[in-house]
Amino acid sequence: MAEKKFGARAGLVFALTIIAAPVAAAEAPQQTCFSTDTGTPIDSRIDACTVLIQADRLPPVSMAIALQNRATAYLDKGERDRAIQDYDRAIQLNPRYSNAFNGRGVAYQDKGDNEHALQDYSEAIRLDPMNANAFNGRCWLRAAVGQLESALADCNESLKLRPGNSNTLDSRGFVYLRLGRWDEAFADADAALKGNPKNAWALYERGIAKRRKGEATAGDTDIAASRSVDRSAEMEFASFGLKP
Repeated sequence: MAEKKFGARAGLVFALTIIAAPVAAAEAPQQTCFSTDTGTPIDSRIDACTVLIQADRLPPVSMAIALQNRATAYLDKGERDRAIQDYDRAIQLNPRYSNAFNGRGVAYQDKGDNEHALQDYSEAIRLDPMNANAFNGRCWLRAAVGQLESALADCNESLKLRPGNSNTLDSRGFVYLRLGRWDEAFADADAALKGNPKNAWALYERGIAKRRKGEATAGDTDIAASRSVDRSAEMEFASFGLKP
């Protein structure tokens, strides 16, 4: 699963990374906008970032971060076009802002604009070859469009940078399912669930892998568990022909 909200996956993994800005003042809007606490209420973050953006007193690098943080909050709300507008502005201010390219890639992918999403993920990686989120996002998207070997390479690179990450393990599990490599799909989904037992995508993947391996009852149990967590996972996988 990509570090974003792919399709119906709004609010799932992603929260895209919120980056702390290099400002010293401890005023409330700055604390809320630049907070690295993913539990910060979305609307509170949007309001705080908006105060800073409208005041127009931040240096360009900090303003870019405020815009990227507000964009990420908009994306968490499903407001993809508003998110893209803020990512655009952040990139204009800081053309080397890898996280903003990655975030915009997520938003484009969520809109179904795979071409622009792939371009942005690739640019994020070019700017920051250590951006594990961007490698994961490109892995999932490449798998979705059938570029399976390239997708596998991206997931492997993401896992080198961030070993054991549940989201990337389920992305690679998706690649293995599409390749028909059931044992490896099962292993990655199982490992993903050790990191996050409520990962609906990994539960569904493990269920499909079990069924393909002839373990129908155990597979159906995982698929039912996935449905109880988030039915979006089944809907997304079904769009790729991965059905019980």
